[in-house]
Amino acid sequence: MPDLTPTIGAFASVEKAALQSILDALKGAGYTLIGPTLGEGAIIYDEIQGIDDLPRGWRDHQEPAAYRLQRREDDAYFGFVVGPHSWKKYLFPPRQSLMKVQRKDGTFQVTDEPDPPPRYAFIGVRGCELQAIHIQDKVFLGGPYQDAHYKARRQQSFVLAVNCTEPGGTCFCASMGSGPRAGAGFDLALTELDDIFIVEVGSEVGAMMMRESGWRPAGAFELQQAREALAAAEKNMGRHLDTSDLPNLLYQNLENARWDDVARRCLSCANCTMVCPTCFCNDVLEVSDLSGKNVERVRVWDSCFSIEFSHVHGGNIRPHTRARYRQWLTHKFASWIDQFGVIGCVGCGRCITWCPAGIDVTAEVAAIRGEV
Repeated sequence: MPDLTPTIGAFASVEKAALQSILDALKGAGYTLIGPTLGEGAIIYDEIQGIDDLPRGWRDHQEPAAYRLQRREDDAYFGFVVGPHSWKKYLFPPRQSLMKVQRKDGTFQVTDEPDPPPRYAFIGVRGCELQAIHIQDKVFLGGPYQDAHYKARRQQSFVLAVNCTEPGGTCFCASMGSGPRAGAGFDLALTELDDIFIVEVGSEVGAMMMRESGWRPAGAFELQQAREALAAAEKNMGRHLDTSDLPNLLYQNLENARWDDVARRCLSCANCTMVCPTCFCNDVLEVSDLSGKNVERVRVWDSCFSIEFSHVHGGNIRPHTRARYRQWLTHKFASWIDQFGVIGCVGCGRCITWCPAGIDVTAEVAAIRGEV
């Protein structure tokens, strides 16, 4: 019997309906499928069962402070950009139990062993989002102290990426070098054409999931179509950001008048940090039940836009919106590089779309640079 497994690095062509066989193989291997689906008036990430749960035939129109779902003229499975959710909610959950203490029979029982990590298969990861996962890998795993909870979830994850051929109005991933093509780190990567998917195999596990898909080697014409679609997407970004000399630009403009201008518009609502796929600020809380017999230590998402976040003994080091916005933008585009060796933004545009005041980071950096 011939071997039906493609080789790593191979480009295969599969019928669109065959995507279901790949998803079935993932479920058969014990993965829980997490992918894009319609919900809450947006395209969100949630558990799915198959291709019928994907937002087929839908697109999302995005501009500053504006998000609308629209019907497409075709039945593309991945003809949208990104919604309010990011994959960090599954790798770095908004609420993570760290330890439980129970008082029983005059003694205390401490449980600090985490639950078995879920085995997720992420379906439809865009290039910018894949880069965001790599950035959070550096944050949680790159230093001398590794986050055991993140590590356990990350090691169990499968990534089925999707190359982006139709960027949105707030996208600037091409400026950040994170898209529209998915970089390294995926198990499989799809490029959607009219009638087929071109599938790039990125790992042995990914190759195994392809065995029953009826794949064939991608033809030269199909590969050229995919290359042209990605090249067009790179030229049609909704936004652009000049990243040259960014750290020095921001460090040398800490007293720029633009910070006062943006502070008058910013609501300090923290929407930008909640939707950001790379932000990692968190707090640790002790939560007790009403009986006082059960206490849980939990880690929850926090934000540098929260006034309590920068409160230290003796006062608050960033009591005003101006200081908090400057901290966020300067960290994202400058001091993040000093910390982790990589810029903290991937150009997904979520912070622009979901800012109720329509503040655009690309415009703010351009203004400081003197271009606006």
